[in-house]
Amino acid sequence: MKDLVAIAEQIAARLVARHQTIAVAESSTGGLISASLLAVPGASAYFLGSAVVYTRDARRILAGIPDDAMKGIRSASEPYAKLLASQIRDRFSTDWGLSETGATGPAGNRYGDAAGHSCMAVAGPEPSVMTLETGSADRLGNMHVFCRDGVEDAAPEFVAVSQG
Repeated sequence: MKDLVAIAEQIAARLVARHQTIAVAESSTGGLISASLLAVPGASAYFLGSAVVYTRDARRILAGIPDDAMKGIRSASEPYAKLLASQIRDRFSTDWGLSETGATGPAGNRYGDAAGHSCMAVAGPEPSVMTLETGSADRLGNMHVFCRDGVEDAAPEFVAVSQG
């Protein structure tokens, strides 16, 4: 968990310096991204909220994404990650929205993605989207990698504060 908090500290420092806020919608990481961000003292200065959007009902209720908005989009995809990041950003009126959706394992998901598949997106001034494939069926390991590597890759504008 210490490596996740180290990344969260970099994100927090960047957000605080910019006087910006973030909201998170995550699925297969089960709240691990949010927990990492909240582990940093002073999180209330930048973290406005999150949702674990793990099911279709959660997508409707917590993210406010109706079934008709999903036409032509499947879960655990880059288009869905972008929609989820944008929606969580709008719902919380934050500068940034971060989303994650995937299949942690030990088996793949019903959409045909193998265990170890995750899509992450950032909505905001510097939007991004990416797919991560670990090739592993280790559920807990994938949750950790999705949080650590996924956040670093999907949100490079926050990580490595010393570079900018």
